[in-house]
Parts: sequence; structure tokens; C-alpha cells
Amino acid sequence: MDIKPYLTPIKYGKPVLEPSGIEGSFDKDAVDCPTLFRHNGAFYMMYIGFDGTGYQTGLARSDDLFNWEKLGCILKRGSNSGWDRIGQAGTWILRGSDLYGEYKPLRIDGRYVLFYHSYPETGYESGPAKIGIAFTEDENLMHWQCAPEPVFSYGDRHQWDGGGLYKCCVICHDGVYYMYYNAKNAAGGMWTEQIGLATSRDLLRWERHPENPLLKVTPGAWDSVFVSDPHVEYDSRRKQWVMFYYGFNGKAAMDGVALSKDMIHFEKYPEPIIRTGTGDEIDALYAHKPSVIYHDGALYHFYCACGGKSRCITVACSR
Repeated sequence: MDIKPYLTPIKYGKPVLEPSGIEGSFDKDAVDCPTLFRHNGAFYMMYIGFDGTGYQTGLARSDDLFNWEKLGCILKRGSNSGWDRIGQAGTWILRGSDLYGEYKPLRIDGRYVLFYHSYPETGYESGPAKIGIAFTEDENLMHWQCAPEPVFSYGDRHQWDGGGLYKCCVICHDGVYYMYYNAKNAAGGMWTEQIGLATSRDLLRWERHPENPLLKVTPGAWDSVFVSDPHVEYDSRRKQWVMFYYGFNGKAAMDGVALSKDMIHFEKYPEPIIRTGTGDEIDALYAHKPSVIYHDGALYHFYCACGGKSRCITVACSR
């Protein structure tokens, strides 16, 4: 199993995006879950911010992948009055999925498409979340209209995804939309998170894959409790699908990789590819929640870093 093309051993070691610390701002306490893409000649990062009440979604812009300008909050609390009134955690913009491609957002019926999830109660990820969808014609990507109801919900009680949903990653391939998502099997206590798949032809009606979960935890391993936050790309040079994800064993969260030829059956590499740091490094506790982008002959692996002080976003590079 050759994973050398997906390794990014050189850590930047500093945040590229940090919480504002400003009272009243949507990202006062934490920034999390980076989603990278290209748009209008620049790099963009969608990310979620936490203010003590719930998640909201922000957008940042960069010319070099290291220096980022925060553009503002694009999914604000109160922008919808129903199921997602506490906040919206945007985790995916529908875009090109070639690892060596352009990463540009796709227009569907003239609109860009964003996916998010929302928790029903105030607090940190409180209650079982569902997945929603938002649209915009705004070329600046700052003003989005959310659909009034969720497009995908958690499974029945005692199922692997019966405790609530988390991040989704949506790929358009041969006229079918593939939604990879992680979910938990229980709403409280110590739960297990794994990754499954749902498919759709219209973005609104989704059918679970019968082999779910596709990517499972490995007992006794570094990903024995969580296998979470899928980020899927097509490696057009090697003709295979690559899933970056994070694993958690109850103590440390780190990023890993799995490969597939058919988008269904993924083989996990047995060790993490982004490990936690040591001492007072920014990722000494968690190095997780991947988003990758290829640029100028190098792979950039963005992730959420936790080192005891705060949640920030950083990057590791292949060279």
C-alpha cells in the first residue's frame, strides 16, 4: 500500500487561523473543521467557529495558504428559525474532487451548494445533529439561503448512526452524489463514531448504503473509538480514491488515510499520517479533522490543532 504521495511530514508548527477571543464574535472560543477550495483566483477556507453557545460558519481568504484574512460569518445563528436555530456548522462546499485539479466550487442549476450540520441544543455539540443544505448565487460566497428542513437525518436508535451526525463530504461522480459522513451510535456516554455513505441524484433525497459503516473503528488501535471527518479526493494519477480522516483512541486524535478503487471499499493504512506533537506544541493533544489541497507540486494538509490552550487551524506540507 503506497501512501507516500499523501504524506505531509513537515508541520508548519504555528496557527494559520485562530479564535478571535473577542466577546460577541462567532469564533470567540475556537476555530475548527477547515474546508479548503479555490475561487476567483485565490484560496478559500470555510471553517466553523464556536462562541460558547453553538457553531457558526466563517470564510477566510489567502494568496499563499499560510496568511489568511477572515472575511466574516456566512452562516449566522438566527438565519434560520427552525431545526438549525442554534447554529450551523458548514463542513463542505460542493467542488471538484480531483486531488490534482482546480478545487473550484461547482454550480448546480446556477447556484453554489454548501452542506452543514446543526445540533438541537445550546452548548458544545449538544444533542443529535442533522445535515442541511444551503445555496447561493453570490460570487463572494458570503450570503447563503438555507433549505427550511434537513436533507439527511440520523438513523434509528441502536443503529451505528443513531446518535447523531457530524461532518459530511459530498462528491459528484457519474451523475450521482456520494455523501460520506461520520456519525455516532449513541447520543450520550462514551460513543463510537464511524464513517458511512449515502447517495442521491438530486441533493435532497438520500439513500444509505447497505454496507454501512464503510470505514469502521479498529479495536485496540489508534482509531479504536472514532473514525471520523471524511475528506475524499480522486487521485487521477494513480486512479484511486483517497479518504483522509481522523482516528481517536480515547486519548489522542490523529489523521489517517484509506484507499479505494470503487468509492465503497476502503483499505485503511494501519498508522496515522499526522501525529500529535509533544510538550507545548500546538497539536500536543489533537491533530485531527483533515482538509487537503495540492498546489505547486506540494500537498498541504490542513487540520485542527489542540494543545491545551485553544483550538486553532494549522497545516503540514509534503515539502
